[in-house]
Amino acid sequence: MSWLDEVEQQLIAKKQELNERLERITENHRRLVDANSKERAQQTENYEVVDSLGNEAREELAEVTDALDRMSSGGFGVCVDCGRDVGKQRLMAQPYAGRCIECANLQEVGGAQE
Repeated sequence: MSWLDEVEQQLIAKKQELNERLERITENHRRLVDANSKERAQQTENYEVVDSLGNEAREELAEVTDALDRMSSGGFGVCVDCGRDVGKQRLMAQPYAGRCIECANLQEVGGAQE
């Protein structure tokens, strides 16, 4: 099995894990919606935590799905910003990385200033 096959298997497993996590979060979300609850403040706080976890899982799922799409289209391993090689080590560590380390660092610095 090549390293790309290993990365693809990691991405597929991660996608399944995230889908299962979202199902659990959605179920917890449904249970928290109780209009007759006497503990409304606690319920609201719990709802916000569950909602935040769901948003994080959805964002990560989108990144994983994009990486799998790049694999299918031949763009996997190519930086989406500059077109340079993302690098095998970076992809082994973070299989859904869409940017080379230089562009990822620039995005973090730019995002921190906004």
